[in-house]
Amino acid sequence: MSYGAAAAAAAAAAIAQAIKASGAIVRVKPDDFMSILGKTSRPLVVFATGGVLRKNYQYLTAYKGLIFFTKAETLLLLPGDAELVAAKQIWIPS
Repeated sequence: MSYGAAAAAAAAAAIAQAIKASGAIVRVKPDDFMSILGKTSRPLVVFATGGVLRKNYQYLTAYKGLIFFTKAETLLLLPGDAELVAAKQIWIPS
């Protein structure tokens, strides 16, 4: 096995392990994320800013055993009863 193939295999194994550790993460559009938040009272929302060339806003919430993630170009207007957790960074496996 070449060095490049070994590195690719190691990266794939690391991603698989991250997915196992984090469970199912569902990527949705910001509008769908807001709809999910509206289905529960006092939703817990983890948020962070990201981006290299363009700033973006990233959000996570749990609903019915799944983790929902969205990324938006502008801040989302979250429900007033949402519990917010500011994260330094959100990393989602590819």
